[in-house]
Amino acid sequence: MLTTIADVLTGLIGVAVIVMGVSAFLAPQAAAGFGIPETPTEDHAFRAWLSVKAVRDIAAGVFILILLVGATPHLLGWFMLAAAGIPIGDALIVLRSNGPKATAYGVHAATAAVMLVTSALLLAG
Repeated sequence: MLTTIADVLTGLIGVAVIVMGVSAFLAPQAAAGFGIPETPTEDHAFRAWLSVKAVRDIAAGVFILILLVGATPHLLGWFMLAAAGIPIGDALIVLRSNGPKATAYGVHAATAAVMLVTSALLLAG
């Protein structure tokens, strides 16, 4: 039962990361929702960097889905534990940039918390 819940959460996280990456790749203005104030989404060079991040988000989501399908729950749990460092880092970046605390905690830290719980469920199962 716990592994099934963890699998569903993992799948949702993987798909969400892919969707965020595709959205940012197709519409770089979406990056403004990340939480960094005054994000210059109209700057051509900055848009290129947003595309780099978007492609990495897509790949990260695909990695999660590949491991969900092909790995043991234990390996997936360790991967999700390591991957939780990404939203933790994102929250710290938003806070360091004087971005909205609601975004830092409500989006990035909350995502990290879900990933940590998912990891714990997978490692315990």
